[in-house]
Amino acid sequence: MTNDSKESKLTIENYLDNHYIHRSNWLRAAVLGANDGIISISSLAIGIAAASATREPIVLAGVAGLVAGALSMAAGEYVSVSSQTDTEKADIEREKVELKEMPDEELNILAQIYERRGLTKETAMQVATEFTEKDALAAHVRDELGINEISQAKPIQAALASGASFTIGGVLPLLAVLFAPVKGMEYWLYSSTILFLIILGAISAKTGGSSISKAILRITIWGTIAMGLSALVGYVFGVRV
Repeated sequence: MTNDSKESKLTIENYLDNHYIHRSNWLRAAVLGANDGIISISSLAIGIAAASATREPIVLAGVAGLVAGALSMAAGEYVSVSSQTDTEKADIEREKVELKEMPDEELNILAQIYERRGLTKETAMQVATEFTEKDALAAHVRDELGINEISQAKPIQAALASGASFTIGGVLPLLAVLFAPVKGMEYWLYSSTILFLIILGAISAKTGGSSISKAILRITIWGTIAMGLSALVGYVFGVRV
């Protein structure tokens, strides 16, 4: 097989496989869920551990927080992304009406968009005309509204990724609660949670093709702040259980 034949088999799907932007929607929800699960359950457990001399209240609080948090994350993600989807659909319907009622103005808008991106006026108009003849709505949805297959909201996918990842993230500090000594459990939770956050930061950065060190630093700093404040609340306001 010649080099030309091999190159001819390169498709947009092959090209996208070498990039990471198409993972952004589910990766954002998954990282947010796992990060929230680790930090929320750890912070809750640390706060209770700071005011408790027994394991049972810490386990109970952790399990309750895990169930409530996973459901809340999934529901919240679904509602917020669904709102984005509704907005996108409304804009698309509005665009359909505008294309029907004022096609010439819409053609000029499309040409101006391409002109602002660097094309000459004549070339921009030619490109706009050809796109309009092929599929006017698709061209305006993509280039005027900025909606495409990568950025388009997917409520179910986001909700499942967020809820599942929260559960996975929240189970990790629960394991520390179950097996770490009650005496000094706050410190066991803190150190294990930092380890979990470092692993999460590295995995998310690797999956998204970004800087691993920057992701680890960011996630560790904010996790430490959250757990530190929770422990402080437990010490200041806690009643020994």
